[in-house]
Parts: sequence; structure tokens; C-alpha cells
Amino acid sequence: MVAFLLVLVVVLAVLGGVHWYVWRRLVRDVTAPGGPARRVGTAVVVALPLLSLAALSSSRAGAPFWFQQVVAWPGFLWLALLLYVTLALVVGEAVRPVLRARLARRDAKAAVPPEAAPAPLPAVEPEPVTVPDAGKPASVSAPVPAEEPAPPAGAPADVSRRLFVSRVVGGSAAAVALGTVGYGTYGVLRGPRVKRVTVPLAKVPRAAHGYRIAVVSDIHLGPILGRAHSRRIVDTINSTQPDLIAIVGDLVDGTVENLGSAAEPLARLRARHGSFFVTGNHEYFSGADAWVDHVRELGLRPLRNERVEIAAGFDLAGVDDVAGESEGQGPDFARALGDRDRARASVLLAHQPIVVHDAVRHGVDLQLSGHTHGGQLWPGEYLAELANPTVAGLERYGDTQLYVSRGAGAWGPPVRVGAPSDITVVELASKQA
Repeated sequence: MVAFLLVLVVVLAVLGGVHWYVWRRLVRDVTAPGGPARRVGTAVVVALPLLSLAALSSSRAGAPFWFQQVVAWPGFLWLALLLYVTLALVVGEAVRPVLRARLARRDAKAAVPPEAAPAPLPAVEPEPVTVPDAGKPASVSAPVPAEEPAPPAGAPADVSRRLFVSRVVGGSAAAVALGTVGYGTYGVLRGPRVKRVTVPLAKVPRAAHGYRIAVVSDIHLGPILGRAHSRRIVDTINSTQPDLIAIVGDLVDGTVENLGSAAEPLARLRARHGSFFVTGNHEYFSGADAWVDHVRELGLRPLRNERVEIAAGFDLAGVDDVAGESEGQGPDFARALGDRDRARASVLLAHQPIVVHDAVRHGVDLQLSGHTHGGQLWPGEYLAELANPTVAGLERYGDTQLYVSRGAGAWGPPVRVGAPSDITVVELASKQA
């Protein structure tokens, strides 16, 4: 508990520091003190993180679903904008001194008079002439140059340059962040694209050569991605005409009561050998048992530490997610794979890639996973690499091959940058063909 509180304090301190930095560069440095622009900017920078906090906590706090939907869009989008505007401003720190130096040189050059022009004569101010008395000669004083007060050393020009540079760098950073997040949001709302991967397996019989498994993970139905999102995914999967459909976890971020209707289009999934489902960690935040019952009602077959023989000539197994261990569930490889015929090829559905080492020990030929989102928001893949053996794509571990999908949805911000969403058609290739 103490460690958790310490981490929480550190995270809040970092977020507070980042928001202060963004306020300083985008509000304080580019607006007049006490002006309406500064007041509005300050209010926005205070309100948005509060909305983000509400978006992150409202579901687990049991807030009404309408409230979750209201705070989700601005709250989650701000988190993505904060990331990219901060990165852009940090890059801008290197540009600031260069730009100011160029402006200073330009101003200095403009202040030097042309060589051909004669030097201006100093202004003179004649002293008053005394009118002499009659009979006396008049005396006229010599003119005395007027003294001009010296201006403050470059103050107005320096302030003007600093304000100009701050507005250029701040405006550019905001534009880059808005453009990046806007395009990443469009990619999510447009829906996932289809990838095709061929996986050769030594034990797959000739009859299963070319067998197609549509793999979809991390759909993340929730306050933002709802029924239209699941309908797009179903239409995309059905268009590939797969032999089997595998949903490998993180279907939802919310309860059946709130999101049951959003999942209903899954009942239209069509594949020759059916549709299968395994739990992800987010199902255990949302009532895993209730969701397992609901997807079964929609026509999907949950695989909860169990195995089924596919008529094409291989075994399909599925294990619960490791997050279920907190509820006395979790993956049970012995139950799912312990008594099978190892002469037959086996395909395992497991949400998290980290269980691949258990899959190797149990002689699995191919593991299909998700969970990582491919990092979702660049440079998130570098953080994902710290916790996962494979972040995206196909890799081999001993005699086991692991394929990790980037997922079809998004968690938190409905934004993907550098990690486009996908539905993968895995085609099994028999070496006997």
C-alpha cells in the first residue's frame, strides 16, 4: 500500500509538472498578463486534466454511463494531446535560441545605415539671443548640440522577439499535436484494416493447408467505441470469409448492462467452424463471468482453459487471462493442454503474449495474442517492449510461434499513432502440401 501511494504521488507530481510546463509555454509566454486570453487559457489547462481524471476513474467508481460518455471524449483526447504537444514543445526548446539569434542578427543588420548615405548632422538648439541696449553691440551665443536620452539597452526589441518566438514555437507545437491526434483518431473511427499472415506449421495436415483464422483482439467497446464500432469490425471480418474466428480478449471496458447492446452485432459473425472467445484483463475489470455468458448468448464459444478439436485436423485451445488469478481463475495450461495428442498441431488463444513460455512448455505450435495494441501511441511501443516478449507481429520461441495483433480498437484515447489497428487473417500452411 505504501509503495502504491508513493508511485501515485510521483505520477501526480510528474503530471502536475508537465501541465505547468504546457501552461507556461502555451499560455503564459504568449498572452498579456491579466488579459482575457490568459484567463481562458489557464482555465482550460486546469479543466482538461480534471476531465481526464474523471474519464479514467468514472467507470470503476460506478458513475452513470451517460456521465462516462460525457467526460470520455474530452478527457481521453486531452491525454493524447498532452503527450504530443509536450513532445513538440520539448523539440521547440532547441529551436527557440536559434530563431531568436537569427531575428537579433536581422534587426541589427537593419539598424545599420547604408554606406553611401551621409552621416546625419547632430541636432542643434540655439540659445536665446539677447537684444542689446541701444548703442551696444549685440552678442549671439554659439549653438549647443542637444542631448538625447539613451534608450534602454534593446528592451523593446528583445521583448518583441521573445514574444514572437514563443508564439511561433507554441503555435507550431499545438498545430503538430492537433494534426497528429486528429489523424490518429480518424484511424480508429474508420475501423481496422485487414492484415494477412501465412504461418507454416509442421504438424498441420495437408487437409488444413490454407486454413484461415480471423484474429481480432482489443476491441474495447466502451463509452467512446460502441455499437457502430463493433458493426464495422463484424463486417470487416465477414468480408474475409474465414474458416474460424478468434476473439482474443479485451472485448469491453464496462458492464453487460451498459455495453450489452453494443456487443450485439457480434451475433452476425460467420465462419465455417464458428467463433471463439477468451477473456482479457479488461474483462476482469468489467465482470468477466457476465461477459462470458453474454458472448455465449451471441453465438460465440468461450474457451475457458479448455480445448476443442477442429475438423480440419488441429486442436484449438484457450486459456483465461492472467488477470483472472486475482479472482481464483487465470490460465490453467494443464487443464487446457495436458492430455492432448501432441502429434496433432495445436493453436492456443491467450490474451497476453507473456504466457508464451508456458505455451512452449506445453508443446503449443502457434499462440495467438493481443493486449499490447502495438504500443498504440508512439513512442509507447518502447514501453510495451519492457513488459511483453513480442509487441506486434510473428516471432518464434523454441518450437512455438507467437503472433501478436495490434488490436481493432483503442483503450483510453481513441487514438493510434504509429500502430494502426488491424484484424489479421492467419493462414495455416502445411509443410506436407
